[in-house]
Amino acid sequence: METVNSKHNRYLRLVLILVVVVLIYLLAYLMDPYNATWTCFVERSFEDLSIEIFLNLLLSWAIIETSTGIAYWLENRFPWDGSSLIRFFLQTILIIISVGVLLFIQDLVFVAIYGNINFTAQERLSIWQFFMVTMLVSVMVSAVHTGYYLLERWKISMSEASDLRVKTLEFKEIAMQAELQSLKLQLDPHFMFNNFSTLSELINENPKIAVLFLENLSRVYRYMIQNLKRDLVQLKDEMTFVNAYVYLIGIRHGDHVRVDIDLDEAVMAKSIPPITVQLLIENAIKHNIATSLKPLTIHIFSVDQRSITVTNNLQPIANALPSTHLGLQNIRDRYRILSSRLPEVIKDTDQFSVVLPLIDF
Repeated sequence: METVNSKHNRYLRLVLILVVVVLIYLLAYLMDPYNATWTCFVERSFEDLSIEIFLNLLLSWAIIETSTGIAYWLENRFPWDGSSLIRFFLQTILIIISVGVLLFIQDLVFVAIYGNINFTAQERLSIWQFFMVTMLVSVMVSAVHTGYYLLERWKISMSEASDLRVKTLEFKEIAMQAELQSLKLQLDPHFMFNNFSTLSELINENPKIAVLFLENLSRVYRYMIQNLKRDLVQLKDEMTFVNAYVYLIGIRHGDHVRVDIDLDEAVMAKSIPPITVQLLIENAIKHNIATSLKPLTIHIFSVDQRSITVTNNLQPIANALPSTHLGLQNIRDRYRILSSRLPEVIKDTDQFSVVLPLIDF
């Protein structure tokens, strides 16, 4: 059964054949409108006109098929993606030679029908003009076909490029999500190691406090589990978690560590990466002395609605191992994936601060 596309192509070729015939006659007329051929054209018999038009229709069909055939043949050997100049000249030369052969065959057919005719100089000139016009039209047909082919190739390449960009963005998003999950998983071992160490000490020293510590630790860890697959949480939820964590700190360190929270209600609807503030508090405790004489004070506050600041007084532990900065790098990496704004670290002689940008949820 003939498909719609094949029917469309067949009708299109029939139209092109008629267009080529009309174009040949039109250009020939424009080249020499006062030629005697046009004067006696209407005086010829219907039989002669029918034979000439039929042969020219066959010639037009042969020109179209030859031009497209040469283009397809060259595409497998000298594609446009390679040397375009060589392809252009080679295609043009082959088409001219092929059309010359077709015109020679047509001339043999005319001789077979009418016999050898002695043409005048003017008639021979008209024949050569007809040959040149036919050559020109054949080159035009080839140019149109090539242009259409290149346009289709361009549309296909643009579509493929668009699909490739979409796939690239999808792969990038997948990679970013995998990286983000990896970064969030880095938080758990560090957090649990410190708290289980404290818990093991409390079990020996005060079992009742150990039970209370374990209950609060389970609440904190539940929050971490629930938000493991989330990239952002509201600051309100994060600070609820921080308050529970501060309770654990109170059991671990007593009054040696003080955490002051001063956040405006307007910023609570903003978002940050989960467990970010807790990690800064944990780092401050890990790297600084916290005693009754030198308490560690951690202040969490907001200056505007674009960020919050976590600051602590600097009193480094003597002979401590150099910091790996993994905690801060973890926070930077998560912000790098989720936002165009990165945390700002400010350090002077007696204070360490980290400014965390707030993200619109």
